[in-house]
Order: sequence, then structure tokens, then C-alpha cells
Amino acid sequence: QVHVVESGGGLVQAGASLTLSCAASGRTSRFYSMAWFRQAPGKEREFVAAFISNLDKIYYADSVKGRFTISRDSAEDTMFLQMNRLKPEDTAVYYCAVDHSTVINYFSDYLYQYWGQGTQVTVSS
Repeated sequence: QVHVVESGGGLVQAGASLTLSCAASGRTSRFYSMAWFRQAPGKEREFVAAFISNLDKIYYADSVKGRFTISRDSAEDTMFLQMNRLKPEDTAVYYCAVDHSTVINYFSDYLYQYWGQGTQVTVSS
């Protein structure tokens, strides 16, 4: 059974930084694709960033490019999202998504098999 756990959310003021963590465990095979999605109240879930390790590719949504940095510790199947210069519009529940396959369409949430419960990020103005 696969477990995906996010942590690191919280309430911060605009301009502050937060680092989210995601730990995936429970299978012996690697998670080649790990990504962050977010869902704001009343909105659809949207792609934030992805790390496709076997392609050595990193992708960002335009809305976070230059402010957020995704990284992972491949040995531990742990992923991080460093979020700088946070804005009120970044307020959302942030979800970690992982998959054993190489997710080519990295922005498509339905392609990731395993998800965490989410961690709330609230940015006040």
C-alpha cells in the first residue's frame, strides 16, 4: 500500500516563504513522477510543478515560475516545494501526486495514481 504525506503548510503574510514536503512510501519500485497540484476554494485543481526524475525534467506553471522551486531526494522518494514571494492568490490546498510511470503530460492530474491528503497554504494580504 502506498502512502503519500504532505507537510509544511501554514498561514503566512504576502511576500513570505514556505517549504512543503512530500514523502511517498510503501512500494519497492521507484516513483519516477512526482508533482504538486493545488486547489483554491471554488476553483478546479491546477498544476503547480513536477519533477520527472528519469527524464531529468522539471516543470512549473507560469503562475509560480521564478518564485517556486521543486526538488526531490530520489533516494528517499521525498519531494519539496520551496515557495518564495508568496501571494494571496497562492492560497490553496496543496497536494502531492506521485506515480511509478513516466508521466509525459505532467500537468494532467488524472495521470498520477497516488495522492496525499493535502496541506493548506494561506497567504494573507
